[in-house]
Amino acid sequence: MSAPSGVPVPSAPPSYEETTGINVSYPHPYPVPEPGQNPDGKGMNPPPYMRQPAPVNNPVTVQTVYVQQPVVFYDRPVQMCCPSCNQMIVTRLSYDSGALTWLSCGGLCLLGCIAGCCLIPFCIDALKDVDHTCPNCSALLGSYKRL
Repeated sequence: MSAPSGVPVPSAPPSYEETTGINVSYPHPYPVPEPGQNPDGKGMNPPPYMRQPAPVNNPVTVQTVYVQQPVVFYDRPVQMCCPSCNQMIVTRLSYDSGALTWLSCGGLCLLGCIAGCCLIPFCIDALKDVDHTCPNCSALLGSYKRL
């Protein structure tokens, strides 16, 4: 191509190095086609693959930690891992007189049941507190208080 004045028009503006006069060779971030190759990238060799050095094989110690969810005790047996003997168990229940038992007894006394009927709450497990123990090691695992 030429301009009407006869001076050839450059096809691209000059590069930074050409305009500043600095001759610094930086690696191109993308492959530059060699002379005789199409600029569409076909027929070009891929850029060299830069491999990272192989990691040094150091022995790795793995420790498995089992986190036990907090156990909520009610008036039913619970299947759990005993923290004392580390065995999978179903808790054994035992019933003890608690605040609800004594309040029921006092309430019956106020209603006039003083001839021994006020002692009925001490015979009903549904009014007593529940202790959960391990059947293997007899450790107390937890309690359920009615009040």
